[in-house]
Amino acid sequence: MAAEPRSALPGALRRWDTALIATLLLVTLAAALLVDGFATGRNTQFLLLDAVAVGLVALPVTLIIVTGEIDLSVASTLGLCSAVMGQLWLSGWPLELVVLAVVALGAVLGAVNGLFVTGFGLPALAVTIGTLAAYRGLAFVVLGDRAVADFPRQWTDAAGGTAPAGAIPAAMLITALAAAGCAVLLHATPLGRALFAIGNNAEAARFSGIAVARTKFWLFVGCGAVSGLAGVFWTLRYASARADNGQGLELAVVAAVLLGGVSIFGGRGTLAGVCAGVLLLVTLRNALQLADVPADTLDIVTGSLLIVSVIAPRALSGLRQRRRSRATRT
Repeated sequence: MAAEPRSALPGALRRWDTALIATLLLVTLAAALLVDGFATGRNTQFLLLDAVAVGLVALPVTLIIVTGEIDLSVASTLGLCSAVMGQLWLSGWPLELVVLAVVALGAVLGAVNGLFVTGFGLPALAVTIGTLAAYRGLAFVVLGDRAVADFPRQWTDAAGGTAPAGAIPAAMLITALAAAGCAVLLHATPLGRALFAIGNNAEAARFSGIAVARTKFWLFVGCGAVSGLAGVFWTLRYASARADNGQGLELAVVAAVLLGGVSIFGGRGTLAGVCAGVLLLVTLRNALQLADVPADTLDIVTGSLLIVSVIAPRALSGLRQRRRSRATRT
């Protein structure tokens, strides 16, 4: 068997998670004190609903990045699934069947990514940039510039509604349960250890008996299905099926995952860090929106966080290595 992978929370990663959670608390406190309307129940509900789509898609993307791959087509998958959802609803399909069909479509779109990456050995970055453009283009072919908005009221209310026993949106509670399940899978099961092993050294993982290609393929399928489900949520939350739904979401998802401490090179990360990264990103954007910061500036902030999330862990690792080297010489 291969050596134990770096899946069990190393000390440095725990410190990153702690620092990230502390930053989240500080940003939340500062926003509550300085931004009008932030510390209200209604805004909290909006903030948590914003976190649902990002958080839901971030879960499978985390698993994919842990293995050393990436999927940048998630937002376009969401948009295409939303467009198909609107078209099927216009065609008279029952909404229950529409939802199942859209999630299945997402799985097929993910399978296309997985086939190119694992079947043909193409780089995931290049493949998913290509399907990012292709899926978004297909969304406009399906629905054009139209918006379908006559979904049943009980469905749209459920997408944005709160749980019976509190002010937290029901969709957020479902996302939190999904995150807990994903955390158990990643950190407490043989499959999770296999994902870290693949990310650390795919060749060694293959020699140790792990079906590397098959595992990656099903991760892409699952990512597509979850993106389709996020498309359903997005469509019902805003009561509008559009071809441009979710545009730019892939940037927020990848930024949140990397900000959460997941290594872009694979083999390292925690779900707790990713959840903190999602909440930090969404909280910061929400506070800036309430402060009337332009949308272009919000994109700059998201991009800057993405760069910081890649550079900071490597810089900290380099500092620790230099300190160890100096300690060894002395």
